[in-house]
Amino acid sequence: MRTKQWSLRIDLFEEGDTTKVHAVLDTGDNKLEARTAAHRNPNDPPAPEIGDEYAAARALIDLGHQLLRAGLSDSAANAPSEAG
Repeated sequence: MRTKQWSLRIDLFEEGDTTKVHAVLDTGDNKLEARTAAHRNPNDPPAPEIGDEYAAARALIDLGHQLLRAGLSDSAANAPSEAG
């Protein structure tokens, strides 16, 4: 049995009505990074936790897409060749 541990770090920065996120996923073999943001609608009352949730969710979605692309690329590179 093989066990691995991946580390995810999410840093959130609030600047006025904008929440920015820098997320790093360290798989041990690769590091993937995402930078995203969320902006409060000026008609909405301030609720910083909502900006945190939106910005972090966008970063996680971006990292998920990066993982899928990496998997597709690695799978294609490891496919048996049809030399004949």
